[in-house]
This record gives sequence, C-alpha cells and structure tokens, in this order.
Amino acid sequence: MGGVGYIVLTYKFHRLNRRWSAYCEELGTATFGRSLPEAERRLNEAVFLHLNTLEDVGERERFFQEQGIQLYPVKPSNPISVSFSLSLRPETEHVFLHPHIQQVPALSPA
Repeated sequence: MGGVGYIVLTYKFHRLNRRWSAYCEELGTATFGRSLPEAERRLNEAVFLHLNTLEDVGERERFFQEQGIQLYPVKPSNPISVSFSLSLRPETEHVFLHPHIQQVPALSPA
C-alpha cells in the first residue's frame, strides 16, 4: 500500500441543553460531549476507528462507493461547500454543519 488520500466528511453538531451531539453524515458515526470541543474530539476518534475497521475487514472501497465518498489524491484546499437550511424552531437554533477533511491510506491497486 502506498501513499495517502483524503476524504471530505460532514460533521453535524447539535446542542441540546448542556450536551452536544456529534454526527458524521457519511459514516453514520455519532457521539456526544459536554462541550463542543469534547464532542468534536470524540467524533474524530470514532471516525478514525470506523475507518480503520472498514480498512481492516477489507470493506472500505465498497463502503465508500455505496455512500458516495470520494477519495482525493491531494488534500482539498477548499472543502466542498455545505449548504443546508434549518427551521427557526428553538430546538434547532444550536445546530450546525462543519466540513472535515480526513486523511486515509490510499486504496491498494486491485
């Protein structure tokens, strides 16, 4: 295996009372934290473990294809714009999306 690649993931954070939930849209990985930085750190760890597990069981390429996750050979300098709309209901006022660039090993040639 040689080299690395990059994927762009969408992190979604939602504050409810004193906790933040954190969710990766493409992987379906989720966690929470007492603060936004804690939630993001925990989500980074969960995403790392999820991606490593996919690699270990040989399912990463299939999963990426099914989920429409594109592997970039170089780190994107300007992540894909994320557009979304939220209602102005009080329970959604603390929701936001954040593009996250994750380094992954390049796929091995078949």
